[in-house]
Amino acid sequence: MSKRRATKAVKSLKTTNPGPWLRKALAKRRKDELIDILMTIAREDRVVLRRLAAYFELQTPPKELLAETRQAIADATAFDERDINHNFSYDYEAYRQVQRSMHRLIEMGQLRPAMELSLELMDQGSYQVELSDEGLMADDIEACFKPVLKALRKSDLPATEVIVWCMEMLKRDRVGFLCDQALRTLRQQFETSRSP
Repeated sequence: MSKRRATKAVKSLKTTNPGPWLRKALAKRRKDELIDILMTIAREDRVVLRRLAAYFELQTPPKELLAETRQAIADATAFDERDINHNFSYDYEAYRQVQRSMHRLIEMGQLRPAMELSLELMDQGSYQVELSDEGLMADDIEACFKPVLKALRKSDLPATEVIVWCMEMLKRDRVGFLCDQALRTLRQQFETSRSP
């Protein structure tokens, strides 16, 4: 019985709203002190960094954006191998960051790096889907590819380059259904454009 009460006490601590007392404590701090604390927390916790970047719509330079996107792909596709063939939890916020990064790269005229990152995501993401029970993250993965596919449809990249990329994406897909129809359609569009 005492064990049951202890469990209830722990659960109630998890649901306590820190808002009023935290707000009061933060209000007493100087702006520069709050900035330093946020910077320290963001350096130590990528989830916090991603949330701050999304909230403040930070404009990351291309080089840092590529590194952040690679890290977000690694975070999004990570899982505990002991959970294989289960509906394991995954970092859907990291997938949202990858999707935002793909949009941003395309806006910056960095379509080729976005294509390269898509190949990396296909490798790691399709592996995650393959080893999960129901592949619940498949929609999140496909959402990351959509900005790249849309940009490629309108791009003036050489047809051969787009065709090779589509073929490589399909080849790296371990489950055989991640954006497969869109990739085949895009490949066909560029094959047709090459025909005399």
